[in-house]
Amino acid sequence: EVHVVESGGGLVQAGGSLRLSCVASGIIFADNAIGWFRQAPGKEREGVSFIVRRDGSTYYADSVKGRFTISSDNAKNTVYLQMNNLKPEDSAVYYCAAMEATEPLMPVPTRPWQYDYWGQGTQVTVSS
Repeated sequence: EVHVVESGGGLVQAGGSLRLSCVASGIIFADNAIGWFRQAPGKEREGVSFIVRRDGSTYYADSVKGRFTISSDNAKNTVYLQMNNLKPEDSAVYYCAAMEATEPLMPVPTRPWQYDYWGQGTQVTVSS
């Protein structure tokens, strides 16, 4: 069974940085991806950044390009989301999600319905 656990959220001033971590255990298939989504109050859940762990392919939402970096330490089953130059509009609950497949993942999966396993979320609050 796959388990996903996020950590690293918190309160930071605008312009500051945070690093989120996601440990995804129990994944069997080598073709798998990890995604970060976020949801602010009253808004729909949106995709932030994604990584295919076999080949390192990544995807970023336009709103975070150049500020966020996703990376994977496969030996530790951990994916990181480094968030720099944070803005108040980045405030949300950030969710990590995992999916696995029996064939290579192309393009990078970015839709919530493509992900089967979700963490509980970690709050990120950016003050102005």
